[in-house]
Amino acid sequence: MPPDISTSAHVQRSLRQCLSTVAELLYNHGHVLETVTLPHRGLAHQDLSSLKTSASEWGTCQQVLEASEAATFNEYGRFVLTGMGRELMFDMFGEGAADCA
Repeated sequence: MPPDISTSAHVQRSLRQCLSTVAELLYNHGHVLETVTLPHRGLAHQDLSSLKTSASEWGTCQQVLEASEAATFNEYGRFVLTGMGRELMFDMFGEGAADCA
């Protein structure tokens, strides 16, 4: 049975909305997009806690990104986007936003 197109479209829209929110919140809190787009960087737990405390929408977006496998924690325990998350970020904001070089 093929996946429900409307469900797929909704998930895609939710991911894009969350990525847009994440980009805005990172900027507003003194971070750059590369903080989450570079696999070896990421947001430390202290930074995540600060974002959750100061921006109520962060927690929801983090949950959506993790549940959809667009974000995870790297080997250093830091929150980063996965390959799929970086690709979506690139599609939305351009090459510089998701530059993994």
